[in-house]
Amino acid sequence: MREPSLNFLRTLANTPSPVGYEARGQRVWLDYIKEFADDTFSDAYGNCVATLNKGGSPRVMLAAHADEIALAVNYISEEGFIYVRKIGGVDAAITKAQRVVIHSQAGPVAGVVGNVAPHLYRDSDEKPIPPKIHELFIDIGARHRKDAEKLARIGDPITLADEFDLLRNDLAVARAFDNRIGTFAVAETLRLLKASKSKPRAEVCAVSNVQEEGGLLGARQIAYSLKPDIALVVDVTHATDYPTVQKTRHGDIKLGGGPVVTHGASNHPEVVGRLESVARRKKIPLQHQAASSNTGTDTDVIFWTRGGIASALVSLPNRYMHSPVEVVNLKDLEKIPELLAAFVASVKAGEAFKVKI
Repeated sequence: MREPSLNFLRTLANTPSPVGYEARGQRVWLDYIKEFADDTFSDAYGNCVATLNKGGSPRVMLAAHADEIALAVNYISEEGFIYVRKIGGVDAAITKAQRVVIHSQAGPVAGVVGNVAPHLYRDSDEKPIPPKIHELFIDIGARHRKDAEKLARIGDPITLADEFDLLRNDLAVARAFDNRIGTFAVAETLRLLKASKSKPRAEVCAVSNVQEEGGLLGARQIAYSLKPDIALVVDVTHATDYPTVQKTRHGDIKLGGGPVVTHGASNHPEVVGRLESVARRKKIPLQHQAASSNTGTDTDVIFWTRGGIASALVSLPNRYMHSPVEVVNLKDLEKIPELLAAFVASVKAGEAFKVKI
């Protein structure tokens, strides 16, 4: 991966963007993408858009969500310990004994999620069981409640302190690749299109939308206001190439096998077909997965907006999703902007995608 792109990905992954508090990450995204766009803007809730070839037709939206799962301060005890509630799909069991950052109005506050030492269970009939979210508590070193309230207040968002790192064999690890890889990919797509010798016929709107983890909320807002004709959504999907995961239930998705296209549900068959044809032409390897009633991504709300937007989901295989150690393959990631740029380049002036009947 080219060094400026890798630095952009690292900065995106390391910049806290909890659900409903995405502004810092959105600033990073806008600062990077503005060089490749004709115009950029943000809306009332912080959805950000970068447009290329304004006035072209059809309008193609490349969308990914900027937010990450998080916690929030819910209660402060008399002893100064902070109890939390989750924002998005947080796993309480793996959150114990983690370092965290509380994002207060006065600045970041370091803390740790408490964990009872195994020694204290040896002479007891009690056995440790997976905790519930309301049982987790954060130690910020406060002496009592008033001391803690000087540092944090109810509602302050909390993220884990883990950051981006390179492993080996093109693998990288970070706490929030879900879904920084998506906002990275749509920005890189605009970069490739801007550098291309041939101008796209379509208007291209790269979107970094908010609050997916809280209910696919930002995507509803921006899809309604932008009125795209076509939407390509980028997100992560579960890699199944590690121990204990049943391929018969969850499919066969490997790191290093290329991007994943989803078939069924909200995925428009003609848009998926075009993605497959441009991938063959560009020699981009693809993996495939089936959807049942939904995909669990922003595609599910974008496709029905304003009577129907021809949409498709492109995903990056991700090991250990919704954990502090999400692992992805950077070669897979690089292929997604190539695929999206090739799709945009293939779109004819005024082209509409309709199911053949």
